[in-house]
Amino acid sequence: MLPAKVLQFGTIQIPNAVLLAPMEDVTNLPFRLICKAMGADIVYTEFASSDGLVRNAAKTLQKIRIEERERPVGIQIFGGDPETMRQAARIAEQFEPDFIDINCGCWVKNVVRRNAGAALLRDIPRMVHLVKTVIDSVQLPVTVKTRLGWDRHSIRIVEVAQQLEEIGVAALAIHCRTRDMGHQGTPLWEWIDRIKEKVSMPVILNGGITSWQTAAEAFWNTQCDAIMIGKAAIGNPFIFREVKHYLQTGQHPTPPLLEERIAVCLQHLELTLEFYGTERGIRIFRKYYSGYFKGLPRSAQLRQQLVTAASYEEVRMLLEHYLEQFHQHSTPLELATSSTG
Repeated sequence: MLPAKVLQFGTIQIPNAVLLAPMEDVTNLPFRLICKAMGADIVYTEFASSDGLVRNAAKTLQKIRIEERERPVGIQIFGGDPETMRQAARIAEQFEPDFIDINCGCWVKNVVRRNAGAALLRDIPRMVHLVKTVIDSVQLPVTVKTRLGWDRHSIRIVEVAQQLEEIGVAALAIHCRTRDMGHQGTPLWEWIDRIKEKVSMPVILNGGITSWQTAAEAFWNTQCDAIMIGKAAIGNPFIFREVKHYLQTGQHPTPPLLEERIAVCLQHLELTLEFYGTERGIRIFRKYYSGYFKGLPRSAQLRQQLVTAASYEEVRMLLEHYLEQFHQHSTPLELATSSTG
């Protein structure tokens, strides 16, 4: 059994915590609710633009709408101007999350060119000033999510962590790659221990958690206080249940059968249509299909059909037909594969 590591900040106190990473266009309210039901201990909103919040932009405000049943939940905001971030943090606080998270790690160009996200790693004093401005502006705990550094030749994460702890950051989540790595390459988990030797605040490991096995390795092999799952959860919320099952029992989890994949997919789709409306919701949901049916026979053909469907009923009928055909025509090997992920 894994010895308990307790993630504790603010009112949050969770042993062996498994978090859903904030992801743009992914961690909307419907997806967070599904992941929460599957065992995610803490969830985050999509990152919300500080400029959008200050302008009262409807789509940005929709991103930070939260519900009681998803707690603990953090609202993540991003921006490059301290004053705008101060105002945005106060707006976010009115939505009553459990904490506010600052994105200091997004690597995509349209964020970096606004001197936000990972761009802050090029100017550590500016990052610290911006974070301190937010901390001083709200009553809630403030956390930070960042990367190891701007590139592999300028990793200053230990120094960054020390300075962030000094100004009162409640917890630090670290994607264990540099900005220039994007999502490529082996994450450098060894930096977690170097950071933990210098700070006492909780440090959350992100990057490279793709299964219950890698989750266990992260807990066993590093001094992290919690782990955070991102891309591996897209269309596969079952990963949270599998990770929690292993951490709590030490026993290998049983992957979902096709019937459950379909049932959860349809529940997720229904929540998405309720939240966004049918036309927009159908479009938004298309990114999740491949994850729900990854590794199954003829899944590429199924996905091609699903992404052209225009209604919940059409999707349901396609999935029911696929289930029927799956059991009629799949070989014993394919059936066994589907039940082992």
